[in-house]
Amino acid sequence: MAEAGSGPRDKSGFQPPVTVAITGASGAQYGLRLIEALVAAGHEVWVMISKAAHLVIETETDADLPARPERLARALIERSGAAPGQIRCFGREEWMAPVASGSGAPSAMVICPCSTGTLSAVATGASNNLIERAADVALKERRRLILVPRETPLSAIHLEHMLNLTRMGAVILPAAPGFYHKPERVEDLVDFIVARILNQLGIEHRLLPRWGE
Repeated sequence: MAEAGSGPRDKSGFQPPVTVAITGASGAQYGLRLIEALVAAGHEVWVMISKAAHLVIETETDADLPARPERLARALIERSGAAPGQIRCFGREEWMAPVASGSGAPSAMVICPCSTGTLSAVATGASNNLIERAADVALKERRRLILVPRETPLSAIHLEHMLNLTRMGAVILPAAPGFYHKPERVEDLVDFIVARILNQLGIEHRLLPRWGE
C-alpha cells in the first residue's frame, strides 16, 4: 500500500500530497494540527472540510475558516505558515478535483476527525460528496486511508463499519490519546494523536518521543 514519506519531491517542489478531510465529529483540533504538521514536513496538503465540520470548528476553536475553497486555502496558508500553493482546498461537490478519480495524482488520505456518518458512508461506498468519493478512490486504488473516529460509546453499527474498513485495507486510528508522555496541556494530547497519524504515513516528526527513546 502506498505511503507518504520523505521521498523525492514532486514537480511542485513539495513532498507528495496528503489529503486531509475534516468532518463533523468533535475534535477539529486534531485535523487542524495535522495540517500544520504536514506543512512543516514539507508536504503539499489537499484539504476538504464538510459543512458540519465548519460548525464544529466554530464551536471548538478560535479559527475563522471561510467555506469557499479559495478563501479557505488562503486562511489555512496564513494559519499554518505554508508556502504559496502548498495547501489546496476543494468544495464538497468539486468532482473535477484530482482526489475524485483514480487517475488523479496519488495521495494518502486522512479523515480527521471522522464522524460516524462519514465512517458509514465510506464503509458502504456511498460517495455522496467529495470527501466520501475521495475515500472510495483511496480504497479502490489501495492507497493509504486513515480514519480518526471520535465517538463514545460505540454502537455495533460503528464497530461493524470499522471492522469492514479494516478488512478493506483502511487504518482505524481512534482519537484516544495516551498519557505516558505526561501531557501538561491539551495541545500535548492533540499532538499524541497527530504523531500517531504521521507514523502511519511514514512521515518523520518531533511531536513526541517514540516509545523507549
